[in-house]
Amino acid sequence: RKRDYEGFLCSLLLPAESRTSAFALRAFNMYAFQIKDSITQKTTGLMRMQFWRDAVEDIYSNNPPHQPVATELWRAVKRHNLTKMWFMKIIDEREKNLDDRAYRNMQELETYAENTQSALLYLTLETLGVRDIHADHAASHIGKAQGIVTCLRATPYHCTRRKVFLPMDICMLHGVSQEDFIRGKQEKNVRDVIYDIASQAHIHLEHARSFSKKVPVKAYPAFFCTVALDDYLYNMRKVDFNIFHPSLQKKSTLLPLYLYIRSWKKTY
Repeated sequence: RKRDYEGFLCSLLLPAESRTSAFALRAFNMYAFQIKDSITQKTTGLMRMQFWRDAVEDIYSNNPPHQPVATELWRAVKRHNLTKMWFMKIIDEREKNLDDRAYRNMQELETYAENTQSALLYLTLETLGVRDIHADHAASHIGKAQGIVTCLRATPYHCTRRKVFLPMDICMLHGVSQEDFIRGKQEKNVRDVIYDIASQAHIHLEHARSFSKKVPVKAYPAFFCTVALDDYLYNMRKVDFNIFHPSLQKKSTLLPLYLYIRSWKKTY
């Protein structure tokens, strides 16, 4: 609720038998996600990642560590027979990402998103009892869109710490340096970089929706995170792709309503 408010709201719309497990998955994801921002030395980060790697091994050996999230994960694994590989992918990719450097290109950012956000969606689908190739295909694209949007949303915060993680190839294409972002510049070429990156997220969402008829309706609740993505991309267009605009930093008060409408319409 505190660290992943949108994920929390989306999880509330899942069927009762999946909800607790989804909360455990989101909590695990937030623990792994926060490690990078909470350390000053990479060694500490590696140790924390190793704790979660060992925890997952122990969970699958039926011997979870005495840690609240690990205990709930163990229950979720037992309840839904969750695939161990997705947990390991999330941990391995977050560990690789401990290096403080920008993504070299969009493909690198998408790989990171696939192995973290998409992997989380694959696990969420499993809590819903959905094992379907079309649902997985949609999850892959939605996860990539989520990863790209998360990278964009975090940019103003990272800039205050003199860090920029946006894909370097797109920055170079428009002649924009990391320093331009750190100084909060709003020239057209800076906005063009954001436009290109945001467009890629939009393309992934459209692609995921293009075959929604083939996706089992039972899988739709896993994909309600698209509501928050649509909302952010819409607000971004409204401010002409100025990533530093104050309105983009505010929590969307209408999000619960938008989510309810989407769940009522049974679309993603």
